[in-house]
Amino acid sequence: AERIRFILGEEDDSPAPPQLFTELDELLAVDGQEMEWKETARWIKFEEKVEQGGERWSKPHVATLSLHSLFELRTCIEKGSIMLDMEASSLPQVVEMIVDNQIETGLLKSELKDKVTYTLLRKHRHQTKKSNLRSLADIGKTVSSASALIGVDVVLTGSPAMAHRNLTSTSLNDISDKPEKDQLKNKFMKKLPRDAEASNVLVGEVDFLESPFIAFVRLQQAVMLGALTEVPVPTRFLFILLGPKGKAKSYHEIGRAIATLMSDEVFHDIAYKAKDRQDLIAGIDEFLDEVIVLPPGEWDPAIRIEPPKSLPSSDKRKNMYSGGENLQMNGDTPHDGGHGGGGHGDCEELQRTGRFCGGLIKDIKRKAPFFASDFYDALNIQALSAILFIYLATVTNAITFGGLLGDATENMQGVLESFLGTAVTGAIFCLFAGQPLTILSSTGPVLVFERLLFNFSRDNDFDYLEFRLWIGLWSAFQCLILVATDASFLVKYFTRFTEEGFSSLISFIFIYDAFKKMIKLADHYPINSKFKVDYITHYSCACEPLDPGCFLFWSANSGNLSGFMEMFPFSLQYNTTIDWSSLTTKECLKYGGQLVGNNCEYVPDITLMSFILFFGTYTCSMALKKFKTSRYFPTTARKLISDFAIILSILIFCGIDALVGVDTPKLIVPSEFKPTSPNRGWFIPPFGGNPWWVYLAAAIPALLVTILIFMDQQITAVIVNRKEHKLKKGAGYHLDLFWVAILMIICSFMGLPWYVAATVISIAHIDSLKMETETSAPGEQPKFLGVREQRVTGFIVFILTGVSVFMAPILKFIPMPVLYGVFLYMGVASLNGVQFMDRLKLLLMPLKHQPDFIYLRHVPLRRVHLFTFLQVVCLALLWILKSTVAAIIFPVMILALVAVRKAMDYLFSQHDLSFLDDVIPEKDKKKKEDEKKKKKKK
Repeated sequence: AERIRFILGEEDDSPAPPQLFTELDELLAVDGQEMEWKETARWIKFEEKVEQGGERWSKPHVATLSLHSLFELRTCIEKGSIMLDMEASSLPQVVEMIVDNQIETGLLKSELKDKVTYTLLRKHRHQTKKSNLRSLADIGKTVSSASALIGVDVVLTGSPAMAHRNLTSTSLNDISDKPEKDQLKNKFMKKLPRDAEASNVLVGEVDFLESPFIAFVRLQQAVMLGALTEVPVPTRFLFILLGPKGKAKSYHEIGRAIATLMSDEVFHDIAYKAKDRQDLIAGIDEFLDEVIVLPPGEWDPAIRIEPPKSLPSSDKRKNMYSGGENLQMNGDTPHDGGHGGGGHGDCEELQRTGRFCGGLIKDIKRKAPFFASDFYDALNIQALSAILFIYLATVTNAITFGGLLGDATENMQGVLESFLGTAVTGAIFCLFAGQPLTILSSTGPVLVFERLLFNFSRDNDFDYLEFRLWIGLWSAFQCLILVATDASFLVKYFTRFTEEGFSSLISFIFIYDAFKKMIKLADHYPINSKFKVDYITHYSCACEPLDPGCFLFWSANSGNLSGFMEMFPFSLQYNTTIDWSSLTTKECLKYGGQLVGNNCEYVPDITLMSFILFFGTYTCSMALKKFKTSRYFPTTARKLISDFAIILSILIFCGIDALVGVDTPKLIVPSEFKPTSPNRGWFIPPFGGNPWWVYLAAAIPALLVTILIFMDQQITAVIVNRKEHKLKKGAGYHLDLFWVAILMIICSFMGLPWYVAATVISIAHIDSLKMETETSAPGEQPKFLGVREQRVTGFIVFILTGVSVFMAPILKFIPMPVLYGVFLYMGVASLNGVQFMDRLKLLLMPLKHQPDFIYLRHVPLRRVHLFTFLQVVCLALLWILKSTVAAIIFPVMILALVAVRKAMDYLFSQHDLSFLDDVIPEKDKKKKEDEKKKKKKK
């Protein structure tokens, strides 16, 4: 342990060791004559074997080793030649240096030098050469090699120098320093990072050795050794084991053991840093300490163990030796507070400066260096899929919110104002804000406030838009004060309890609204629930002419025959000549007829088709999003399908809707650029409509708006900037709030809705821009690298939203149920990975089926359920509050979540909270204790 600690604990400026590709080659006879090295297995993370019968690679699987082979490997390292940091540039040079070293140390007889050299320089045949048909050049090489093998004894009868020269020159016919065409064309290179190096393991049995020939070599610099390796990567390590006949199986297992060790992260690091034989032996011992033995009678060694979905981190093993933090047993230490990254106390962006606008200035300085990269980082096909997805979600949200706002304000604000406001505020925010991944939108509480404000203004004869202008100005002023005083530092008191409560509520609202809209659609196109097949003869809907009495009544009372003729031009002329029973619904109404019957109001196909489109879009989006882990199609195609999942789903179901031809409700976009109400313009005058004291009184309701804006904006920003998203360019809480305030002033003067960060759409935006490793090992799930941070996707989304007014002829073909399905998808997708949802599922799970969550190991289940119950109660209260007139104080209640979480300190121990939630960052004492511990360790 001390030796490993010394090896791994060394602090140097050298980069981390590169990824290793390990190949196992075995010495085999071909056609009973020719001996050559045949590739039999390979490793990056997991083992892949050559299946001779199927002429293919096996499925990647966890390498299972016998304990005996590991002990034999340890003996090999103890007794063999260990040559570290060898300086060589070709395979013959490497082989010659190894053989000379063996002779010098007395491990090999000098008369066997030529035979060993000849054997080690034999041709290497890789699995890429599947066909038995060989080229003429290969046949020529084979013949010369075979003849050389037959005449080896004759050659050896000459002088040793002549024999060495003949053997070496003969074997060199198969050796080239340059990679072959098969290597360069090998598609397996896509699985390896650019700086990858090779570790070659050569094992085999020969008839001229009495004792094993063993060597472990590490080259000073990785060197391309021709066709030695399947893929054209330079070789860094060589392990050679040649032994007497009769132990081929044992040699094979030893080769697998060293290859598996080289793919282990800890031994891999030790192999790069080892200075002598004892360092390597210590590495093997460390590996043996971690090995778990399965009794042979309780499992079948022939079974190949599937790679796990997520690989366990080797950080625990490394930290034990590298002076890292003192970890608990079994890796049970809570990571980042026990939940994976919600703590904000140590966040640089939330440190209070104590200077006027200090936080804002720091945000600008932090984001300025990345401004140029925020544009060229978007040059990727993934950005296009994000644009299309978020655009459709934003347009749908703008139309829905605009329609509701028009109903609430008697069209003083409507769909067009919603489109224009979304486009202007969103585009400016994405260009200049601190976190451009955040998407601005209108929210439910804002809508409730607008409705109450409009009703209050109407009842008191106030000018609504002017009153609203002053409330917006006061609220923007208060937000700017919060920016200037670094008030955003309060965000660090938001723990995951608060974040998850808020984000779960917004997600549930999205899901609820999606179903609510579908139910409303079903009410508009009702299904005849009283329909019975047996009474099918009783149902009818026919077109009949208007009752002639209607005309007599009209003419007798008004005497206006021409007016009647203008309204119903065909009613008299064709009343006796038209076949009314053959007319369609539209023709019937056009000719002045009437629909008569007990089945006229029902159009069941529309409701059924709408629900098919709704659930179909959701299900298809979910399935295609997960398609990147499918077994079908190449990796690039799977990733492309996954990136464009939502767009493909929308196109598929728009096509189905067009093919079926049912008249489902479609997206309605305004086609003229003018205010919804003719009684207003695009600029709201600040004076003249209300008494002077109203301008001052507006500061009181503005306070509620400020709390709403601050809480909505900053909680969403906290969720977007979570550590698990691995954002590299930093956050800008003060800068974000500054631009929200400025945009609020613009919207107030133009009579547009107020906008703030939208939680669900922002999470969907991040999800659509997530990056994963492109060179994952076979069997290994791609690793999450971070998010494609840029300003382009959001900016283009909002520009397209503004242009949508002129795209009405195209957008009118999109069915509304399809977009409601997208809403449902966003609501459900944003709940993925939320710990609150995992704890909710535990309520319905028996103990034996519960997942192995870390917090379940350390916190009693009843305490976990109590924590979940309190969170559910808070969520339910927020939902009830949102649904009543009291929704205007909704932001204050969100703020109350922080107080509820603080009170939970008296109900739960800090140990429990460290696993279930973040510890509130005011625990300065704990920080000091940690600092003392670190100083003692140093």
